[in-house]
Order: sequence, then C-alpha cells, then structure tokens
Amino acid sequence: MAALIADRTVDLLLQGYGWLPDTRRRAGNGEAVRTRLLGHPAIALHGPDAVRFFYDESHVRRTDALPGPVLDTLFGRGAVHTLDGADHRVRKALFLGRLTDPGAVASLVRHVETGWRAASASFGGRETVLFDEVADVLARAVRDWAGLPVDDARVHAMARDCVSMVDGFATPGPRHLRARRARDRQEELLARAVREARTTAAVGEDTPFAAFARHRGADGGLLAPHTAAVELLNIVRPAIAIAWFTTFAGHALHRWPRTRDRLRDDGDGGGTGLYATAFAHEVRRFYPFVPFVGGLGARDQEWRGEPIAEGGLVLLDVYGQNHDPDLWPDPYRFDPDRFLGRPPHRDTLIPQGGGDPRTGHRCPGEDITVAVLATLSTALARLEWTVPPQDLRIPLSRIPTAPRSGFRFVADGT
Repeated sequence: MAALIADRTVDLLLQGYGWLPDTRRRAGNGEAVRTRLLGHPAIALHGPDAVRFFYDESHVRRTDALPGPVLDTLFGRGAVHTLDGADHRVRKALFLGRLTDPGAVASLVRHVETGWRAASASFGGRETVLFDEVADVLARAVRDWAGLPVDDARVHAMARDCVSMVDGFATPGPRHLRARRARDRQEELLARAVREARTTAAVGEDTPFAAFARHRGADGGLLAPHTAAVELLNIVRPAIAIAWFTTFAGHALHRWPRTRDRLRDDGDGGGTGLYATAFAHEVRRFYPFVPFVGGLGARDQEWRGEPIAEGGLVLLDVYGQNHDPDLWPDPYRFDPDRFLGRPPHRDTLIPQGGGDPRTGHRCPGEDITVAVLATLSTALARLEWTVPPQDLRIPLSRIPTAPRSGFRFVADGT
C-alpha cells in the first residue's frame, strides 16, 4: 500500500513549513497520516500523545535516522542526536550538566548582556540589521562562556559559519554547499584546538570546552577530537541560532507595539520578568523555526491502530502542533498572555522537541534559549528605535525562514 503513495519530497521543498499541516488537512486532520519522502514511506504523527510516543526510545530511535546531508550541515557525524541507549545517556549527561544548570544559564545570559551593551553603544543613528548584530553578540558570548580558544579576529567568521550551517541544512544547492563547507571549517578548527588542549593544563579548566575535551564515552575512551569538535559545535551553533528567535522578537515588537511597552515595564530589566519569559515562549510558539522532526520505528508496532514497521520513517509535526487550534485558542494571534503565569506543558509546546531532556532527545539548551531570548527581547524593547521601509515578509516556503530583510532598524542617536 505504501508503494501507491506518491513521493512528496518536491512538495516539501516548495511548501516548507506548510507541507505537513497541509498534508494533514487533506487527510482529514487525523493524528497520523501516511506520506512518502526521499523515496521512503513515512507516517507523520501529531499531538501531545504523539510527542510522548515519539520521544520514547522503545518506540522511535535516532540511530541512522538523520539523512547524511543533515548530519553534514546541522548536527555533524557522530553527534549526540544520532545516539540511543547508554551511549546517548552518557553523552547527553555532559550537555545537561553544562546547559541546564541554573548557574550556567545565568552565566551565559550575563555574557550576552555584556555583549549587547557593547554592541548597542554603536547603534545610534545608523541602520542596523538585527539578525547580523545578534549573531555576532551571541557568538562572542558563547565563545567567552564556553572557553573556546577562538580569538577575536575569528569570532565573526564562527558566527557566519554557524548561521550557514542552520541556513543550508534543509535545502539543495548553494546554501547547502556553503553549510557543508562551514561545518568542515569549524570542525577542523575545533578538533585541532582539542588536540592541542589535551597536551596542556587547559584541559583541566572548568569550562564546557575543557569538559568536552576530556569527556569519556560509555566505552571509557576519550572522544575522538573530531567528535569532541562536533559536540562543541552543538553548543555553539544552537546558541548562535537564537539570532532567528531574536529577529522574530524584533518583528513582534514592531508589529504589536503594546508588547514593547509591557516588556519595558517588566521585571528587573534583565529579561527575567514573568512577561519577558511569556513573550519568549510565544515567540518560539508563534514564529516558524522547526517544521518537523524524524526518527525510525524501533520495532514493528502500532500507534492509534496505524502500523509502524521497524525501521520505518516516523515524523513528528512540530509547526502544526504549535499552531493547533485545539491546543492554542486563536493560534495565529500573537499573545504572550497565554503563557503568563502558566508555564507551557513540555509535550504541548515543542519548538525544540518534546519529552524530558534528561532522558530523551529534547534540546538540553531550551532553558538557555528562553533565558537569552527573554533578555534580548527586553533589551531590544528598551532601546529607542524606528523601523525604515523594508520587506518584513516571512516566507513559509523557506526553511529556516526569517524576515526577508533580517529586520533593519535605526536606533536613536541621541
């Protein structure tokens, strides 16, 4: 029966974020719909129950699930995203200790605040592209926080390469080639730094860089320098990718000025107020970032009466769930109040995956994303700026997407 289903890869490339929600609509909005991608039959799941099913390793596995082009751009070969079982738990524990500890989150936020103050001091009177400026601020902050041996002259290049890795992972052509070259370049530089650090006292320092350089896997052996470099980039790249969310935050502040006024009056000015956090959650829900995630059936099984073969492709609808009217009243209305005093359920709001980050594949850096985004959104709201004419459309056919102009603004020069 699966062989009778037409391949929808071209549709995905043309429709982007709208492809899977549209596929579900045409199939009657069921919680499971069959399709075909890259020549392989697939089943796409939707809803909080599907999230719990998908992030259970006894149902869906990640080993061999990610296509080579995605590994060669976004995640890297041998990354934690490709592991299951004991190997995944041991590797993931390193990320959790470095990314979810409240002190670590606060430390990175302080680096971001320092970088933003330094950058914004030069904004006055000139047209600024928010995306580009924030990517550089985040690159410098994560470099300092993680203890990366990257000098000032190479921070901008690191930012641009990490942006390219994210920008080109989901598309053929020049963007994809740039992403592959960017990953190769940064992996080589960081692998060399790991090899050098292992011969010096620097590897004993209490920094994320040193922790990955000395980390031992489930087999007791040190990570290969290349693998350590891959995992370091899996801290650096997502941190820099917060530039997408921050640019969306600027777009929201411009489109809904009332949110700007409320952020200005929120909390202690450090982005830690209740409204700032709610605003960050709503940016992550409302704006498009991840369209869906995929894995492979761990065994022959069923979900809601639908058979899933061992090794069969399983997709989880992320963008569609974040805009499901059964979960979010008036889902295409930007409304941070929906999260004010009501933290999102982990299996309902899933822009960075679902399930428990300590036992599954949910992004361990989600707390960092929320804290940094809340901080930068508040700082941006308190900056006096105007928005010149530009193309602020956000094309859903492009993955990942952003305002076409990168969101340009002119800060008050007085």
